[in-house]
Amino acid sequence: MPGTTLISIKHILFPVDFSNRSDGAAPFVAALAAKYGAQVTLLTAAHANYAGGLAGAPMIDPQSILDAVQEQLDRTYLAEFSGLNLRRVTVPGEPAREIIDFAAANAVDLVMMTTHGRGPFRQLLLGSVAAKVLHDVHVPVWTTAHSAEAPDHLHLAMRKILCAVDTSPASAGLLRWASALSQTLGADLRLVHSVPGMEAWPEQDLGPEFEGTLRENARKLILDLAQSAAVDAPISIGTGTVPDVVREEAVKQGADLIVIGRGVLQGTLGRLRTHAYGIIRSAPCPVISV
Repeated sequence: MPGTTLISIKHILFPVDFSNRSDGAAPFVAALAAKYGAQVTLLTAAHANYAGGLAGAPMIDPQSILDAVQEQLDRTYLAEFSGLNLRRVTVPGEPAREIIDFAAANAVDLVMMTTHGRGPFRQLLLGSVAAKVLHDVHVPVWTTAHSAEAPDHLHLAMRKILCAVDTSPASAGLLRWASALSQTLGADLRLVHSVPGMEAWPEQDLGPEFEGTLRENARKLILDLAQSAAVDAPISIGTGTVPDVVREEAVKQGADLIVIGRGVLQGTLGRLRTHAYGIIRSAPCPVISV
């Protein structure tokens, strides 16, 4: 498609915690790496156990811990990443900080991670490690569906992509990114946007006509945005909270991947960006936050 931005994914960072959910995410990492011919780095953060808090002395030699974790990592995912350009790295430190620092220092183009796990990454939940990574890392972040179950491998095909957009100018770049990704993957792309329901308005006498006007105005704005980005994709407009509308449309369309604009949480970059965590928590499939 003319005017579409090409995506360069040459280096994927995959934090590993040796959990079943990490095992379930590995095939997605391998599939995307194969599509782009990307290098994959498996990263594990190892902690020493301290007596008397962090100010105390380590109960076990930290180097021994690193060596043991590295040995375990070296035996992990031998089949899943066979034939790919792969590094296995173990570092000491706090998981979120190590992920963020490694991504910045090693030209990482995409971080792919679960939203929670066990062991050193047991706090990998929205609001802790995953939230810190989403907040501070400056590259797109792929996350698994936030559920207790392993990722559904039916989504491995990545045939249907749903891009959640707001009406801010920043969404034009997001649209181009999602369009380029869909072309590389040979996937169908659909756009989704939400408008507030009547309960969001204090005036009780506005009626359904007002809601219809909101939907139609939003559709025109999104269509103009898509045209400016040279993106041709069907648009769905839903009514309700952003996470609920995105989830409902993803289920309805059988989406394999949701693309959202993460933005900077401290700034005012559009309604969608203030709901990024909610979308990730409720999404029925993996999400890439750009």
